[in-house]
Amino acid sequence: MDSAQTAAVGRPRRAHRRAARDVLALIALPVPLLAGVLPAAFAGGGTRRWFGGRGEGQRAEAQAAKDAAAAAFYELDTAQRDLRISIETITAVDGTPAAQRTVSDFEALGHRIDEVSHRYIAAVDSYDLDRDDLEASVAAQAKTELTRAKDDLVRVKQDLDRFAQGLGPLLDKAETQLARLAPAVERARQALLAASTALDSARNSGLRADDLATRLAALGPELTKLNQGAGRHGVTDTLHRADEVLREAETIRAEAERLPELAAEMDKRIVSLRTRAQALTTRAAQVDPVLSELRRRFAAACWQDLQQVPDQASASVKQAEQRLAEARKARDEQRWPDATALLSTVRALLNSTDEAVSAAGDRLQQLNAVSKDPEQEIERTRFAIRDAQRLAMAGRHTPDPQHARPLDDSVARLDRAIASLQGRHPDYWHFLTETEAVRQTVSRVVSQIREDRGMGA
Repeated sequence: MDSAQTAAVGRPRRAHRRAARDVLALIALPVPLLAGVLPAAFAGGGTRRWFGGRGEGQRAEAQAAKDAAAAAFYELDTAQRDLRISIETITAVDGTPAAQRTVSDFEALGHRIDEVSHRYIAAVDSYDLDRDDLEASVAAQAKTELTRAKDDLVRVKQDLDRFAQGLGPLLDKAETQLARLAPAVERARQALLAASTALDSARNSGLRADDLATRLAALGPELTKLNQGAGRHGVTDTLHRADEVLREAETIRAEAERLPELAAEMDKRIVSLRTRAQALTTRAAQVDPVLSELRRRFAAACWQDLQQVPDQASASVKQAEQRLAEARKARDEQRWPDATALLSTVRALLNSTDEAVSAAGDRLQQLNAVSKDPEQEIERTRFAIRDAQRLAMAGRHTPDPQHARPLDDSVARLDRAIASLQGRHPDYWHFLTETEAVRQTVSRVVSQIREDRGMGA
């Protein structure tokens, strides 16, 4: 490819990289070595006297060789300048061994460029083609040396072009990173501004938001480093810092914007839990009459485990009210995490109390039902056993022992539970717990059968 074609191919590539170079303008670039020799390379010319004959023809050929060498020198210098920017682009982003090898290879090419450039400058300085007494032999010698210098420059330029073509993957990656740099930094700055605005709005509504203010202040040094730029901290570190600042600032903004809603929600929860505590106090007072009826109508085994429910309910409600008062204080002081944790404790206390208070009423209801008609509970349990037995025999002449044994045991256990109902004061609660345990065992066997057959399929 000649120099004109190479320049034509390079122009689109250079235009494509303009955005990346704009970013690299922030990073100091070394001046190419050739910059200092350009003025000398193109010095000369002026007015000269022309003489006809063979000598003048040799002078013209030498001048043409000098012009061709100068053009080759200029193209090489331009290509080196462009490639130096590409190398700086890569090294600003990429610290991998591949990038380091690229820098070493470029430095080696730079030494070759210096050598052929110095030979070219020496050839130009050795001959004054404007001398009136320039001899034809000297002009011919000048032509030869200048042509050789031009050829050396062209060869190195071709090597430089081939080297540049091999930088494609590294350069594309670096340009992508650089293209992300300015937008990433700007997004981080805008996120910080939005967080600060949201924080001011929360404070104007009467919320201190001290924790958020501390977190936002901690991002100040990071913003300073972003403002110092990639030239000081590197592109990769700056991109990472911008992403971290963006995430934290967006989190602070979201929390600041939600603070008024959080405060309103917490106020509602406090009121709701206080109302629930008061209702549980009323319900707990109704447990004693339920226990009285249980004692009067059923055996002691049916209600002994409920004896402590009234006292426990009262203590739990009192503890919940204390925690509720602490949560109210934490909310007023805007200690949101503390207030949230205390409200969770209150809810757990009230839940356990609710279950205990409900257990007494549920127990009386269950015992009333089974004492009037235990057959319904018996048939319910037998149906579960028979259904499991049919499943165990499906497609088999004999059931699998690991399925048949627990089902047989369940039948015997049900029979014993039924037998326990005989007598003057039957333990209906024991009967109910036994039938429930039988159904749970049968349910596990059914699940095992289905799982085994599913694996076999």
